[in-house]
Amino acid sequence: MLTFKENSWWKILVIGTFLLLAIVCIFMSLAFGAVDVSLSTILAIVTGDKGADAYTIIWNIRLPRTFVAALVGMNLAVAGTLLQGVMRNPMADPHIIGVSSGAGLFGMFILLAFPSYTHLLIPSAFVGAMAAALLVYVLAWNKGVTPMRIILAGVAVSAFLNSLVSALFTFYSDRVQGALGFMVGTLSAKGWANFHMLLPYSIIGVMLALLGSKPMNLLLLGDSEARSLGLNTERYRLWFVAISALLAASAVSVVGLLGFVGLIVPHAARLLIGNDYRILLPCSALLGIAVLTASDTLARVVVDPIELPVGIVMGAVGAPFFLYLLRRKNSL
Repeated sequence: MLTFKENSWWKILVIGTFLLLAIVCIFMSLAFGAVDVSLSTILAIVTGDKGADAYTIIWNIRLPRTFVAALVGMNLAVAGTLLQGVMRNPMADPHIIGVSSGAGLFGMFILLAFPSYTHLLIPSAFVGAMAAALLVYVLAWNKGVTPMRIILAGVAVSAFLNSLVSALFTFYSDRVQGALGFMVGTLSAKGWANFHMLLPYSIIGVMLALLGSKPMNLLLLGDSEARSLGLNTERYRLWFVAISALLAASAVSVVGLLGFVGLIVPHAARLLIGNDYRILLPCSALLGIAVLTASDTLARVVVDPIELPVGIVMGAVGAPFFLYLLRRKNSL
């Protein structure tokens, strides 16, 4: 007999609900801010009405910012989903285990030391994210890995990399002001150029993740069982870490060190849909879009006229959630 989460109609309902939620949150992000815009006006502008009063606000400011938020939320959510599966740890997240810190360090180096080479931002951030992920995995390895060792290794690596970021601030103190938003994670002033830079990496990373859903399901069976079914476990584990690093690095290079999206979203989706990565990955992607666009909307309006960095909102939500997961894990 099928369990509730294994029922195909339930999966279709959850995916449909997440899709609807993502669309609603995107329209909320377009509608609310310093100037509220009606849904009819938004639809008119999106469909080509350049004469609308709010055309400049929607088309040049909110629409690219919302699209960037959607891509970043999707990327971080899928990266977190993959890392939690690869490391068999529900508390794994690009920010917590140091992947985002590695991307941030290399990205910050480009921003501060070579500001004219911003086209190298995402490739260099990918190298940093991949190096951090491999370092955490090596440090946590002792005839296998355990969730607690991964968390401890990730915290140590993240602290070390953040200290190097602080060192960069010291060496390039005259350029720090422009990089402060990078440290907390912000979507302020993100435009079409940021969207176009992020889009190809998002498409490639998410498509590769979706194509790897079957091997990921096999990895969840355990290494011995996966090998008996013909899966090269270490090769696929490295491959999924690389995809996660690409997605996290592309997000970090655009919005900075934004935490907890990759922790909250996969866990929430997994509670509703189970561990089948064929369904979990698209659900996480859609929920990631909804969570970050909604958080950015909240960051813009909660203390109007002051705009908070979206990283502050995610930290306020994510930190208690992480403590809940840690407490729940220790009680099992």
